[in-house]
Amino acid sequence: MSEGGSAFSGPVAVIGLGSMGLGMALSLVRAGAKVVGYDPVPAAREKFEAAGGGVAANPGEAARGAGIVISVVVNADQTEAVLFGQGGAAEALEPGAVIVSSATMAPSVARDLAARAAERGLLYLDAPISGGAAKAAQGQLTVMASGSPEAFSRARPALDAMAAKVYELGDEPGIGAAFKVVNQLLAGVHIAAACEAITFAKRLGLDLDKVYEVITGSAGNSWMFENRVPHILEGDYSPRSAVDIFTKDLGIVGDIGRAEKFPLPIAATALQLFLMTAAAGMGRDDDASVARMIARITGLDLPAKKG
Repeated sequence: MSEGGSAFSGPVAVIGLGSMGLGMALSLVRAGAKVVGYDPVPAAREKFEAAGGGVAANPGEAARGAGIVISVVVNADQTEAVLFGQGGAAEALEPGAVIVSSATMAPSVARDLAARAAERGLLYLDAPISGGAAKAAQGQLTVMASGSPEAFSRARPALDAMAAKVYELGDEPGIGAAFKVVNQLLAGVHIAAACEAITFAKRLGLDLDKVYEVITGSAGNSWMFENRVPHILEGDYSPRSAVDIFTKDLGIVGDIGRAEKFPLPIAATALQLFLMTAAAGMGRDDDASVARMIARITGLDLPAKKG
């Protein structure tokens, strides 16, 4: 939706104004929506308000009068709390409003949250996202969504504003969550592999800038190698996506694997690398910090942050 026009019939609430949620909320503002945001961190609320959004003191206040609520929090527990906890969004919504839930979680949890929403007459779209903070800020996310046709219809203006690709994956909540879990398995493995490869290159005495140039033009490249290795080359581990995200997401992958009696040895190894990095005190740093952890235990010096 171009700036100046609007397909929104009422306010949109965005719960969670972190690196992803802020970009999504600003994309909605640009599309002409009246957006009210909530985040427990005062600085996040202040940043959104300074950019033209409205802010609220709790999820319920943000959701009052909204036809669409977008939950962009860290995990299933936080999703449950902001929707159904004290002062939660669900109790403030009128029947027929839609909840768009974007946190990575197990499919069974998504189904449970959808059922609780339905008990209140609310629609629920299981809609995990991919693309990172930069794509969120550009309104160019990928959304892996499942839910009823009514939920898709009600959420469509927001989806169009926030995403370049919206995959409609089925009528039942939980399908979108399952697709995201597969994506996170690959993303976590590819980050770990990229970090292992670039530190291995350092041990071999190679010019790391040249390694990046050669590999990104060769068959060994991956989206994660191309995206994360520059953080290592710049020595900049400020969190675009934190290590702790992948201890959580690969943990979900492992839990599902055990429940399904399905072996996931590569994902399990990647999880251990992220856990080692978190245990070394880097859990809130950029997930490319896996390279720093490998460098520490192997005695390597990676590039330092310039300036």
